[in-house]
Amino acid sequence: MPIAQPNWQLSATDLHQHYRRGTLSPVDVASQILARIEALNPMLNAYVHVDTAGAMAAAQASAERYRAGRPLGPLDGVPASIKDSLLVGGMPATWGSRLLERNIPAQDELPVERLRAAGAVLLGKTNVPEFTVQGYTDNLLFGATGNAWNPALTPGGSSGGAVSAVAAGLGPVALGTDGGGSTRRPAGHTGLVGLKPSTGRIARTGGFPEIYNDLEVIGLFGRCIEDVSTILCTLSAPDARDRHSLAFHAAVTPEETRHLPKAPRILYVPRFGRHPVDPEIIAATDTAAEVLRKVGCGIEAGALPFDIDAAIAALAVLMPTGLAMIVDRLGGPGKITPALLPMYEAGRAVSGSAYLAALNHAVELRRQLASFYTRFDAILTPSTAAQPWAKDKVYPEKIDGQDAGPRGHAVYTGWVNLAGLPGLNLPATPDAKGMPIGVQLVGGYGNDALLLAIGRRYEAVAPWADRWPAIAL
Repeated sequence: MPIAQPNWQLSATDLHQHYRRGTLSPVDVASQILARIEALNPMLNAYVHVDTAGAMAAAQASAERYRAGRPLGPLDGVPASIKDSLLVGGMPATWGSRLLERNIPAQDELPVERLRAAGAVLLGKTNVPEFTVQGYTDNLLFGATGNAWNPALTPGGSSGGAVSAVAAGLGPVALGTDGGGSTRRPAGHTGLVGLKPSTGRIARTGGFPEIYNDLEVIGLFGRCIEDVSTILCTLSAPDARDRHSLAFHAAVTPEETRHLPKAPRILYVPRFGRHPVDPEIIAATDTAAEVLRKVGCGIEAGALPFDIDAAIAALAVLMPTGLAMIVDRLGGPGKITPALLPMYEAGRAVSGSAYLAALNHAVELRRQLASFYTRFDAILTPSTAAQPWAKDKVYPEKIDGQDAGPRGHAVYTGWVNLAGLPGLNLPATPDAKGMPIGVQLVGGYGNDALLLAIGRRYEAVAPWADRWPAIAL
């Protein structure tokens, strides 16, 4: 039977089905996607390292397992990219910094190890801003990454390379990270599904030092809910080396990501007080709220159940302090991106008492939201306050005609990390120029599967959920 779509447009789920039927081979798929990376990556700069030999060897081993009728699971033979802030044995791990340009770890960190053990074909490493502390993707080692929908614009950050790769068909799925929105905002800018799991849901060990305490988690990217759900189910088993993961006794099951026990109750918060947001983003989020209402969700408009400015203030202490810690550990600021120097100096100036106060604020926020989620199942917001800007510019200085600081575009996401909650980006109505817009669902702690189940209902009726950028055609 002929295949209706090019191989590079197939989801991870579709690829697995074709492999099982024998209508596609992991070797042919990997070869075609590697050729596509060679053709398009010079325009996008999504990948900073491509492991052609390793990928083809993994694809060959996968093909042999399918021929023997013993695939390892639904990700066996599926091409995947890894963000350059995660460790992959034998591949460079620079974190986007000249301080680490010669760093090649010997071993995978735990989530990568689990992905490899599931049979995934690891294609290479994707670009990041230095130390993943900014909301665009550029660094002194590799340069700027362009958005697959318009390569002159940013895909956001810090997982910008990851989302540009998936959006352009340079691999159907990707692993990233999320310390303040680095999954949800870039996914929104590129028309993807992006999941920031609950703190501890995907166990971590063996990677770079934590610079955001427990705020940063592994992020998952795909073009559909099913693919993201499959990765979560594959990676989410607890591990004693990560105490946060011990809050969860077992991995998420596929059934959990499909079942809604009741009509979800969703608080809709399109604006965060005085903080500016692009009007087209508000319009798209309004439409998304109506779609969710039509598929059986109870939507109630209201205000945030906490002080967003206090959360922003806590993040403004924790993030620079983490940057200062890692830069000092690696030898000082002499080689870092000049744009990071103010953040580095601010981090070094933070007192111990101020840092502890920020951590205590996170504890109190988590308690406060635990009470809120006894009454609601999710909060719906935009994923970002601004549409993509020039790829070599750190942030948009104005949003809806108002002055905006370095994190003005990120106001909707950082609090989710501070609270340790799961957040899911879903594609929404594109803007007048055809650029993607994303909306965010934030669930209660541990309710990652519930968000995916809601996302399935939304995806089933959303007409904009299966678009490809011009570069991909």
